Amino acid sequence: MTIKDIARLSGYSLGTVSRVLNNHPDVSETARRRVLEVVKEQGFEPNSNARHLKMRNPSSVAVLVKGSQNLLFLDILERIQARFELSGEEVYVAYLDEDEDEVKYAISLSKQRRPKGFLFLGGDMEFFKREFDQIDVPCVLLTNNAESLGAGNLSSFSTDDGTAAEEVMDYLYSCGHENIGVIGGNLSIDQISYGRLKGVKRSAKNHGQSFELGKQYEPCRFSMAEGYEAAKRLLERNPGITALFALGDVIALGAMRAAADMGLSIPGDISIVGFDGTASSEYSIPRLTTVKQDTEQLADRGVRTLLQSIHYELPTVHEYVPYKLIKRESVAELSA
Repeated sequence: MTIKDIARLSGYSLGTVSRVLNNHPDVSETARRRVLEVVKEQGFEPNSNARHLKMRNPSSVAVLVKGSQNLLFLDILERIQARFELSGEEVYVAYLDEDEDEVKYAISLSKQRRPKGFLFLGGDMEFFKREFDQIDVPCVLLTNNAESLGAGNLSSFSTDDGTAAEEVMDYLYSCGHENIGVIGGNLSIDQISYGRLKGVKRSAKNHGQSFELGKQYEPCRFSMAEGYEAAKRLLERNPGITALFALGDVIALGAMRAAADMGLSIPGDISIVGFDGTASSEYSIPRLTTVKQDTEQLADRGVRTLLQSIHYELPTVHEYVPYKLIKRESVAELSA
């Protein structure tokens, strides 16, 4: 009995089943009850550590997910699992904390289970620089660019974060916003937030505007709760802000709630933009303007490249996938 059997018998996707087995909150109660019923009926025993899925075959592919509350990663993961299933590959999935060292975890997993390849969904390049040379199987990193590392067994596919963030800021400036706040991530040079902040600063300079980190930026982790608190801190510190750029949709959704609790209307009093293009952004009130990352291409290119690298000696690949700025209801054009 494997996770694929549980998915087939329950009628739910591999991604949904994995989230239930990992006690992830982003699952409907109906789905959770049905999956657990099948688990009980079939006597399926997942790994005793709830965040790991059982791996029957010690040579399975391992997928390491950086952070359990990133809505973008949930979307990509479901697509990844479906593609591996079509290829007949067993998959081991582990959810890691946003601050956890995913490379150290992979090194330990290599010794314990000897996976034939790793797919990193999110990653901190500081950890890769420090210890990735201890991993000798083919690997792919999604959503961060690893080209500068120069590793012969690590390919990467990501969005051009700097250019996308610059486009967001250009759009907000074109709508008449000048005092723009940014929330999310941190200032570490190895984080995706650093690249996005570079795009923010580049746009400000091109528009003859200043962007002061102390007044216009508030770091936070990628979660709704953290986005809520970060937005409140920034808006209390700088009440003149007319637009917020959240470096992730999950952060933006928390910021929208914070704005409402502070008595601000969106976009009447404040405009908000996210980054990722998750399904939730289309159904929020108002619908969220966001940068839509191409999750289908990220998953497809990542899985295909990893499987090819496992079976053949191929050069590494580092590519940007397309993105699109989706303009919706959460941004207002300020009158002159």
